Amino acid sequence: MSGAAPNRGERNGVVQPDATSQEIYDGGMVVRREVLGAAHVDRANANKDEFTDDFQDMITRIAWGGIWTRPGLSRQMRSAVTITAMVAHGHWEELAMHIRAAITNGLSRDEIKEILLQTAIYCGVPAANTAFKTAQQVFQVLDSTDMDAAATPDNAPTPPN
Repeated sequence: MSGAAPNRGERNGVVQPDATSQEIYDGGMVVRREVLGAAHVDRANANKDEFTDDFQDMITRIAWGGIWTRPGLSRQMRSAVTITAMVAHGHWEELAMHIRAAITNGLSRDEIKEILLQTAIYCGVPAANTAFKTAQQVFQVLDSTDMDAAATPDNAPTPPN
C-alpha cells in the first residue's frame, strides 16, 4: 500500500472543489438511475410537487451525488451497508428497493442472505425475520418479471428516493 495521499479528484467523487451544484446533481442522477433503475427514478420524479421538490433535489445531490459517487467503497459494499441500515431502522419499503438495487449492483441472493443473517445478530431477530420476508417477496417478483417491471409493484408506494 502506498503512503501517498489520494488524489482529491478520486477521493471526492463528483463533489469537486470547483463542481457546480448542477454537476453534482447530474452526477448523482446518473448513479441514482444506474442503481435504482430509470423506471423507479422516473416515478419518483413524476410524483414530486412543490412540497417534495427540494427533498428530491437534496437526495439526488447529497446522497447520490455526494456519497454514492465516492470511490472509497464499491457499489456492492454500499448496498450491503444500506441494506443493514434499512433493517436496523425498519424501513421495509426502502429495504425492498435496496435489495433490488443490490442485485443491480452485483450482489447475489446468497450474499444478500448472508447480510440478512448478519443483521439478525446486530439488529435483532424480529427485524431480520421481516427482512427475510421482504427479500423473499422481492425475489418472487424478480423471478416472475424483468427488473424494470419489478422496480416497484403497482400496489406499493414508490419510496421518495
